[in-house]
This record gives sequence, C-alpha cells and structure tokens, in this order.
Amino acid sequence: MQATVDLGRGIEMRARGGTQLALTILACFLSVGAYLLVAFGKTGRSPAGVGGFVATIVVAYLLTHVLTTWLAPGGDPVLFPAAAVLAGLGYAMIFRLDSSLAGEQLAWILVGLGAFAVTLLIVRDHRSLDAYTYTIGLLGLGFLLLPIAPAVGETINGARLWIHFGPIRFQPSEIAKVMIVIFLASYLAARKELLAVATRRVGPLRLPEPRYLGPLLVAWVVSLVVLFIEKDLGSSLLFFGIFVVMLWAATGRASYLVLGLVLFVIGAILGYVAFAHVQDRVLIWLHALDPKYVDAKGYQLAQSEFAMATGGIGGTGLGQGHPGLIPFASTDFIFSAIGEELGLFGSVALLLLYLALATRGLRAALAREDAFSKLLAAGLTSVLALQTFIIVGGVTRLIPLTGITLPFVSYGGSSLVANFVLLALLIRVSAPPPRHAPLPTPRGAT
Repeated sequence: MQATVDLGRGIEMRARGGTQLALTILACFLSVGAYLLVAFGKTGRSPAGVGGFVATIVVAYLLTHVLTTWLAPGGDPVLFPAAAVLAGLGYAMIFRLDSSLAGEQLAWILVGLGAFAVTLLIVRDHRSLDAYTYTIGLLGLGFLLLPIAPAVGETINGARLWIHFGPIRFQPSEIAKVMIVIFLASYLAARKELLAVATRRVGPLRLPEPRYLGPLLVAWVVSLVVLFIEKDLGSSLLFFGIFVVMLWAATGRASYLVLGLVLFVIGAILGYVAFAHVQDRVLIWLHALDPKYVDAKGYQLAQSEFAMATGGIGGTGLGQGHPGLIPFASTDFIFSAIGEELGLFGSVALLLLYLALATRGLRAALAREDAFSKLLAAGLTSVLALQTFIIVGGVTRLIPLTGITLPFVSYGGSSLVANFVLLALLIRVSAPPPRHAPLPTPRGAT
C-alpha cells in the first residue's frame, strides 16, 4: 500500500514539474516577445544586445525552474511562471518608459530570482518558522522602525521609507511585510481557539477576552504609528488589511471584519485630520478631472485616466503610445502605461495573472492540514492580492491613490526581491512537506 502511495505521489510530482516547465517556457516567450515588441514599436529596429537579454532571461527562468522542482518537488506549477510573466512584462514597460532604468531592473530581477532560490534552499520545511514567533515578529517591527533612525533613514518625495548604507538604498518595509505575515500566522495558529470564543459583548459584536487580543492590537497600533510617522499610507493600509484578513481567516468570525472596518475608519479620519498630503490625496481622488485640478494637483492622476482611455479595448500597441506623459509611470502608474499600450484586453490579462497567483495561493492554504501552514499561505496570498488592489484601485480612481508598487511589475529592487522571497515561501507551503521531517519546535520558542 505504501509503495502504491509513493508511486502515485511521484507521478503527480513529475506531472507538476512538466506543467511548470511548459509554463516557464511560455513565460520566456512572453517576456522576450514583450521586450522585442516594445523595442520595435519605440525605435523601429531590434535593440542592441538583444541576444544577451534573451539568453539571460531564458537561462535565469529555466534555471529557477530546475531549482524549484529540485528544492520544492510537488509545489504549485503555476506560481513561478505567473510571476515570471509579470516580471518580464514589467521589464519591457520599464525599458519602454526609461531605457536607462532597464539594466538596473534586469539586475534586480536576477537578484530576486537568487533570493527566491536561497529562500527555498534555507527553508526546507516552512513549519520550522513556527518555532520563532516573537523573534521574527520583533525583526519585522525592527525593519519597520529602521527608516526613523537618523543615521540611515532617508526621506524621498515626502515619505520616510528608505534606508541607505553607502550606495545601497532600499525600503525595509518590504522585508517587514513578509516577517509580519509569518509572525501573525504563528501567533494566530497558537491562539485561534481562544480568539474564536466570544465571551465579551460590545454592542452587537461578541469578542474574546481583551488579553487575547492585546498583543495583536499592540502590534497593529505600533505598525500604524510607525507608518504614519513615515507617511507611507499605502503600506499602512496594506499591513492593516493583512492583520484583519488573517484574524478573520484564523477565527472565521465576521465580527473581526466589522471591528477592522471600524478601526480603519478611525485611522483614516485621524490620518485625514493630521496630514495635509492625505487631504490632498482625497481631494485629487474626487476632483482629478475637474478643470481646476486637471493641470495642477490632479495632473498625474488625470494623465493616468487619459492614458487608459486612449488605450481603449485593444491598446495603441507596445511602444506606440505616450505613457511617458504620466509622472512616475515606471513606479506608481505602470498599470496605466500598460493600459494605454495593451488596452482593456491587456489590462484584464494582467489582472488575471494576479488572480491566478491569488487562487493558487488560497488553494495551497486549503490543501494543508496544520493551522500554521494554512494561515501562512493565506497571509502571503493576501499580501499580493491587497497590494495589487490598492495600487490598481488608486490609479483607476476606485480608491484614493496611496503610492504603492505593483507586485513584480513596478520599477524598484526592494519590492521585487521581497516579492520573490514571498513567492518562494508560498511555493514551499504548496509543496508536500518532507515525509520524515522532524516535528517543529513548540511555538514561541526563540
């Protein structure tokens, strides 16, 4: 009987590996094709060094595929190829918008793939992370606090998000989001029964004992205060959304969603009252296309709207539009640039790739039996889904613009590397755990 089970498991793993190989090859074609179409559309000829780029992308993607099937056999075959297509399309659009940034973005893609492989190599069993609940939580909080430090913190465009060590500059909040998800998954897995038992009534809501909510509420308040000091409202919304989603996933109680909405409204009001730039964001959101604002404060968002309207259903074609008219198009507004040149069809295809990442991540959560694995997969998936919703909703005026990157697509190394680490952990959770893996150390150990 055991031999039959092992045989079936081996066949399934080989099938998944073959599926991932086919999808990775498709990702190579799509990434290279987008780059070539952008170059031809922009200059009318093949770009210099195209052979080197093609070789780099193909070798990097195929080597990452081999490492994934070796280090995480049986992992979800869709996750890496979907992210690879997003990264390739992002590179093509960054080359389209500012070719001087393309070389740096390609280097960050390679660094991100390296971080992806290192994560799979080090974390052979994701359940081992459950033994370092508070250590990982404190490290995550430390990364959030780093930009406040006067010696290394740096303010750019009014937000204190960056730290620098010599020529190296990055956003530590990108690393913090992964660590905070691991902390929340471990903490909630250990206390989900206590949190699910409602013994206190607050109006129409029934909540557990305050002492069980205390550490999570303290973590939320500290994160919110730090992020408000750093004036990074996008990350503030992202972290709070992760907190609420994971708490709801752990307990299944809708009262936490209601409580989260109340806390969000309170935080939004405080942010609106305290910061002039928040008031400007709301004003621009409501009146970006008004004649009074379209050439002033609302110029960036108005150009985003005009670009997507110009793209229409089928788009102007890669390299044929004018996305450079949008300020900061390679970072905050890259979705608008894609919308102009690939149109509604291309934009929907892009969103479907994120939908594939989200559904496969949630599928991995449902497939695992232990609470930590379920919550870790759900939390990591929520990061990608919420981050995509926040930035796409902002540039399409569904919600006020918060200035956050589009995962795997926007220009920037911090987000790219952190998201590849996140993806590696998600693939690790989706893979069957090692048959003879030792039991994890009890939660809370350091």
